[in-house]
Amino acid sequence: MPAPVRLRELIRTIRAARTQAEERDVIQKECALIRSSFREEDNTYRCRNVAKLIYMHMLGYPAHFGQLECLKLIASQRFTDKRIGYLGAMLLLDERQDVHLLMTNCLKNDLNHSTQFVQGLSLCTLGCMGSSDMCRDLAGEVEKLLKNSNSYIRKKAALAAVHVIRKVPELLEMFLPATKNLLNDKNHGVLHAAVVLVIEMCKHSPDTHTYFRKVVPQLVKSLKNLIMSGYSPEHDVSGISDPFLQVQILRLLRMLGKSDDEASEQMNDILAQVATNTETSKNVGNAILYETVLTVMDIKSESGLRVLAVNILGRFLLNNDKNIRYVALTSLLKMVQTDHNAVQRHRSTIVDCLTDLDVSIKRRAMDLCFALVNGSNVRGMMKELLYFLDHCDPEFKADCASGIFLAAEKYAPNKRWHIDTIMRVLTTAGSYVRDDSVPLLIQLISNANSLHAYIVQKLHQAIRVDISQQPLVQVAVWCVGEYGDLLLSGEFEEETPVQVTEDEVLDVLEKILHSSLSALATREYALTAVMKLSTRLQSSTNRIRKAVSIYGSSLDVELQQRAVEYNALFMRFDHMRPALLERMPLIQKTGTNGPMNATIHGDEKEEGGSLPAQEQLSQQAQVNNLLDLLDDSKPTVSLPEASKVHQARGELLDLLDGLNMPDLQSSGLSAGQPQLLPDGIAPPSFQNASNSKQGIPSITAFNQNGLKIEFSFERSKANPNMLFITLCASNSTEMDMSNFVLQAAVPKSFQLQLMSPSGSIIPAKNSGAVTQLMRVLNSQKHPLRMRLKLMYNHKEMPIEVMTDVNEFPAQAWE
Repeated sequence: MPAPVRLRELIRTIRAARTQAEERDVIQKECALIRSSFREEDNTYRCRNVAKLIYMHMLGYPAHFGQLECLKLIASQRFTDKRIGYLGAMLLLDERQDVHLLMTNCLKNDLNHSTQFVQGLSLCTLGCMGSSDMCRDLAGEVEKLLKNSNSYIRKKAALAAVHVIRKVPELLEMFLPATKNLLNDKNHGVLHAAVVLVIEMCKHSPDTHTYFRKVVPQLVKSLKNLIMSGYSPEHDVSGISDPFLQVQILRLLRMLGKSDDEASEQMNDILAQVATNTETSKNVGNAILYETVLTVMDIKSESGLRVLAVNILGRFLLNNDKNIRYVALTSLLKMVQTDHNAVQRHRSTIVDCLTDLDVSIKRRAMDLCFALVNGSNVRGMMKELLYFLDHCDPEFKADCASGIFLAAEKYAPNKRWHIDTIMRVLTTAGSYVRDDSVPLLIQLISNANSLHAYIVQKLHQAIRVDISQQPLVQVAVWCVGEYGDLLLSGEFEEETPVQVTEDEVLDVLEKILHSSLSALATREYALTAVMKLSTRLQSSTNRIRKAVSIYGSSLDVELQQRAVEYNALFMRFDHMRPALLERMPLIQKTGTNGPMNATIHGDEKEEGGSLPAQEQLSQQAQVNNLLDLLDDSKPTVSLPEASKVHQARGELLDLLDGLNMPDLQSSGLSAGQPQLLPDGIAPPSFQNASNSKQGIPSITAFNQNGLKIEFSFERSKANPNMLFITLCASNSTEMDMSNFVLQAAVPKSFQLQLMSPSGSIIPAKNSGAVTQLMRVLNSQKHPLRMRLKLMYNHKEMPIEVMTDVNEFPAQAWE
């Protein structure tokens, strides 16, 4: 058989291929020849063939058929064969293949070889692809080599020990004494490998922190020698002595000094020297300074040292390298909470980064600017951020607008400035303002009593110019509906107020209603605003009635329902219209920077955002006369107060379907309507309700799929027609049921009210329960019937069940 081509010739042939197909042909022919050579057990050219296979593997072609040949080369006594064999093993083998286990004995023999280079090859192979079993078998040899007198062997053994600890962390203690001695080594390579080994130990075992904190002075001394040493050609990189070793020592100091006062005190001085003596003109110096800053941030460093670290990051912001600027902004964002004043000194440089062309830098700069806003600089920072909002890319507008809203709410110097800032954002960000911001802005405006005339004029002028920005239009339409009379009165704070007629106001609202640019929610806002103006614009009632009636046949159910109900106000309840459409009372927000959690502001003292149950019942009874627009032919639907925000009209219609009730009028269903109940009836406690004092037996209303609903009853002492029903929901499955919501409907002769449940999670294995109180007023003593709709999540799946409860005990209504 002729001698195979040399590796150099194969590389030249492959590179000369003009197409991918031609290259594949060359590879396939050469692989066929190599296979033939392997079958013939040609020992002469095995090394050359494996070298060519390694090159093919690097090009992405399969070379797995050469794995056993690598093992044969490793077993050879020739160094050239071992070198190629170990290289092939590291590239072609891994611990997922059983073939590598055949290497264990060869590795053990080579670790004890008399030649340092053979020992080095075996250590490199073990550190590259050694499995857990292989590491356990060879850990003893590696530990012996850590004490070898040859620095070349010690360095390779330390790196192999890192891999052993990663694979078998319980062997860590075996290497502790030898590793501690390596930290005294004068050889940079050995010291570097030892520091990496200690870092790996500290990651896997927190107990080693205490053991190695004793060597902090030694590490400080090594770092000081590196800084103060003169020029060394062997270790110099861009004028800095061994920057790789400096970085690793700084990382180790950071781990050892964290949460330890004594260790932190020992390294404060050397960190200050590194920060002041390291050259920043080269990227190598910047890398060392960045590690120094991270170390200062993590340890318990002195305040002056932290200011020095912030100043280093400030210099990074002036660097031309985008990566360095990004790193600086990210680090400053982490430090701003602990060193706010130090970061504030670089505010102007940070603001300049908002104009950077790089998107990542711009994003980090925006986040940092919001973190820097406080009561003393809010005006200046808002000016810069509003300018950024006006000129930034669309991807930034939503986050920037939300950030401005939160910052203005927290640090606004006065309400006039706050309102002006909010309106500037609405007109600038447009449709990029998030939907959840609209109710927050409405709450803010409703509480600014003295500015209502100014606000409604500004917003009206804005929507006369542009109605394409939906959040702006929604807020403006709400304000026009509430304070339209102030818009017409001409009582403005501006020097040259703009007089507006009733027709002009209605023209704008009708334009919004008919515009194809208006979203459904915007049309709903506009239709309600038009209706509210019927009590504020005295001479335009007929036009308003006509505009509302058009939507009585709208294809959208929500708009149709609103229009039909508003028409009913005009036709049947016109005497109640002024009271129903009066201005909303002040809305007092009980949450902070979250979803709107508001309550009507009255004379009662509120704690935790809710009134006592008796006071809630009294309030509902008082407003029921105004809200009860329906005749007595409707059933009563009651939802838990916590779930009313999630209700949908379709769900309620489904809930009522099939109860054998009279047909519902399209204008007659108001699911969220408070029910009229007598004043002075307080709910019983759940404990009392669970004991059927008057002999009414409990019933099981539902029991399926592990969910069990039980009803217990108690009649009110103040009103015999009032029945308290305590619902108890339990879960016998292995997993919790979350987001539990119950809806209920009763026939027209009853009145039903659901109180808030005790929770929304039903614990598994009957380890707890959710309770909820229902009040049923049965003045006509009819047999009680009820339909329940249960919604919850179980095993990450939403579940919805509907059931009828018709077997109430006779004592419940007699």
